[in-house]
Amino acid sequence: MAFFLHCSEEETKESMSKVNDLPWEGDMASIPTALRMKNPVADPKAKKGGRIRIYSHQFPKSLNYYLDQFTTTARIFTSLYEPLTGYHPLTLETIPHLARDWKISPDKKKFTFYLDPNARWSDGKPVTADDVIFTYDTIMNPKNGTAVFRVSLSRFLKPVKLDDLTVVFEAKEVHWNNFNDVASSIFILPKHHFEGKDFNKENMEFPVVSGPYKITEVKKNRYIKLERRGDWWQRAYPFNTGRNNFDQIVYKVYNEEAVALQAFKKGDIDIYPVYSAYVWVEEAKGEPFDKNWIAKQRIFNLKPIGFQGWAMNSRRSIFSDKRVREAMNLLVDRKLMIDKLAYGEYDPTNSYYPDFYLGGEKNPNQPTEFNIEKARKLLAEAGWKPNAEGILEKDGKPFQFSILDRDKKTEKYFTVFLEKAKEVGIRASIDTLDLAAWSERVDKYDFDMTWAAWGSGIFKDPETQWLSKYADEEGQPNLPGLKISEVDKLIEKQKTEFSVSKRNEILKQIDRIVYKEYPYVLLWHLPSTRLLYWQKYGVPNLPLGKYGDESFSSDYWWYDEEKDKSLSNAVSSKEKFSDYEAVVRWK
Repeated sequence: MAFFLHCSEEETKESMSKVNDLPWEGDMASIPTALRMKNPVADPKAKKGGRIRIYSHQFPKSLNYYLDQFTTTARIFTSLYEPLTGYHPLTLETIPHLARDWKISPDKKKFTFYLDPNARWSDGKPVTADDVIFTYDTIMNPKNGTAVFRVSLSRFLKPVKLDDLTVVFEAKEVHWNNFNDVASSIFILPKHHFEGKDFNKENMEFPVVSGPYKITEVKKNRYIKLERRGDWWQRAYPFNTGRNNFDQIVYKVYNEEAVALQAFKKGDIDIYPVYSAYVWVEEAKGEPFDKNWIAKQRIFNLKPIGFQGWAMNSRRSIFSDKRVREAMNLLVDRKLMIDKLAYGEYDPTNSYYPDFYLGGEKNPNQPTEFNIEKARKLLAEAGWKPNAEGILEKDGKPFQFSILDRDKKTEKYFTVFLEKAKEVGIRASIDTLDLAAWSERVDKYDFDMTWAAWGSGIFKDPETQWLSKYADEEGQPNLPGLKISEVDKLIEKQKTEFSVSKRNEILKQIDRIVYKEYPYVLLWHLPSTRLLYWQKYGVPNLPLGKYGDESFSSDYWWYDEEKDKSLSNAVSSKEKFSDYEAVVRWK
């Protein structure tokens, strides 16, 4: 195969115009003090310009993050719209964003936000308290598909406008996350653009934004182009020096990973996060890797780690019995899957909060080991007995179910499981859909079993994942439909605990209880980020920051024209390029 840079695909034929920053005419004294400081994870050598093309494995059903929480959607939407506050990238202290300042009442129930008078929408109109209130109303409207966000906002009264730049949120009850839920978790929408429209149909076009990027082109199932805004209202804020450097960000969609990988190797994609052990071990090799044209980097930092597994829908009678769910776990040979199918790349997951136990603390959850005989026994105890054909039956109905999947490459893991399930008399099949169809079914809990992967946060809130209340509300993360009164009580207890360490101890109790209910077949996790990228970019000392994932690249990396020329020369002459660190660790 020939390897070359600068492809001639349709979407890259047109020349990319350089974005020039407009002069900022504001008063430097009006910039909040915290944003006059240097950003400690940004590189002062970073330059504006160029393009980065990022691999997206499926085309989002919507680019409206309030309607679809797909990863690519989140990355795009948060480039267009902004929250009231942000987090310092090292200390995690709250820092200004749309709000220049805020005040919290002594009883921790009232939050007053003072908007930055410099904040502007892309059409020049100011960001006001009316926009904040409109965003709240939009999320809380039961006609809108915003159920996930209504969970936290339902703890608040409707916000009150004191003046054009001052808005007050008042919580109905004390909760440790109340401030963050309104300050950093909602992205403010322009009232003058969205008012009077059906929000559920606002999916692909967002002409009025406040963030550093805007959408310039969407080609379904092909790509989404963003362009840096030279008129972004925060462009002159010192804290943003070295951030938002690319003039163009292109999310390139390939439904088949094999096709995407070949496109990357040709130079049609610039950065390629690797989620497959096979790709990392077997495919990420050859001349461009041997000669360092492509960096193959494993990056360790303090990024929170979520969990992935096969959710069993306890709303369905077949999985309503805990013994059946435990039996499903016992039929999964995780060691075989990790060693033989995943090249030993992963650690088995035995907790719903695995990052609690990465520092050496002993995990009290006993790992579920592969054991067919124990699975048979549990199924028999649950009333499932083999018929004359060896198929398990209960009340005259056979034990059969469908596995809802959205990714062909995961079928090999299900296939190993299906063989063992068949051995004990279970009939199961796989139904693979595209992302949009899969999401629609999952949102309505229209599945027996499905593969689900959940991210995690530095500050973890178990409410939407495990509270009984949300087991019956469509579109919530409680996919298994778990209802455990003891867990509900612990969730209530942690709501008023402001100590992170004490809250984490409560989470560990929740984890131990949930773990023994077997709502998921837990699989495995990776304590690092695996990244492939063409070496034409400037990169900060720690490529993904202290807590970042691959999305850090589009925020803090930059196009290095000289490096790109040198790389092109190295590729043309078949020479080795610059060395790099194959493993990078946070120090």
